Amino acid sequence: MHFVDYVKIYVKAGDGGRGCVSFRREKYVPRGGPDGGDGGRGGHIIFRATDELNTLIDLRYHREYRAQRGQHGMGKKMHGKNGDDLIIPVPVGTIIRDADSGAVMIDLNRQGMEAVVARGGRGGLGNSHFATPVRQAPRYAQPGEGGEEKHLILELKLFADIGLVGMPNAGKSTLLSVMSAARPKIADYPFTTLAPVLGVVKTADYRSFVVADIPGLIRGAHRGVGLGFQFLRHIERTALLLHLVDVSDTAQGDPVDQFEAIQSEIERYSPDLLKKTQAVAGTKIDIAGEGERLKKMEHYCADHGIDFFRISAVTGEGIRRLISYLASKLEQAREIRREAPS
Repeated sequence: MHFVDYVKIYVKAGDGGRGCVSFRREKYVPRGGPDGGDGGRGGHIIFRATDELNTLIDLRYHREYRAQRGQHGMGKKMHGKNGDDLIIPVPVGTIIRDADSGAVMIDLNRQGMEAVVARGGRGGLGNSHFATPVRQAPRYAQPGEGGEEKHLILELKLFADIGLVGMPNAGKSTLLSVMSAARPKIADYPFTTLAPVLGVVKTADYRSFVVADIPGLIRGAHRGVGLGFQFLRHIERTALLLHLVDVSDTAQGDPVDQFEAIQSEIERYSPDLLKKTQAVAGTKIDIAGEGERLKKMEHYCADHGIDFFRISAVTGEGIRRLISYLASKLEQAREIRREAPS
């Protein structure tokens, strides 16, 4: 399951420093010649792929990037300092296009891969380069070249980190709309979500991850009943499954039975999916009434060693704690992947 994260930005490499016009003025050197130094190169704009990121959300809040200009040349043939390169980290799998032509400039598909997308301008030559037997005291130097500037389009195919699963009307779409900027269709009838919807969630400490609202599953989904097994395959690439169970008094059916039914459908489709990290969120606690359904689900999870969260997408209760938990679990999964032998 994927969608394309898309952002358009402007980049400007650093201008080159200008060359210096200078002449030696030293005691006992009556015929000091030109000694103007060269200007420094402007800084490049460089993109670097990293698996520390998995969305382009940070670039949405910073659309303009400028590298440092080169230092101007100085007397005594001193070269101006080169401008610092500006390195912009992006997720592995980011495709960079020229916004004007649409042409693909680079596909950063490997960890640590780098690409110079805008080159800094060359520094200008100082007047010491232009001395000749005829023109022994040139009074001019070159200006620095301007750095490249471009409008770029960055595209990233996002795969869900977390899959929201549960019976129809368990509250998956509502939760996704609260945690992210996604706006899935929400209604009080089954199968509101007819296709997977993804949203990018950003945590308080600036981490981010992708959550997918998997269309409601029912008994027989592994055989194609309801919306069918075509949506079960979407959870194969997720790192964590979050089961949503309606624990309100208005819900129909036993919450534990509903959870076990979803587990059964997942197992029949692929037993390996049950090896994923799983957690359960009891939804709609703002209308849980006496809370008998909530207590039953909570005790079941405690007995089976499953992390359980009480949440209400309407009041916001438990949402921050849940997001922090999901981010921590994903970070643990990424650490395991990084440490695993390749």
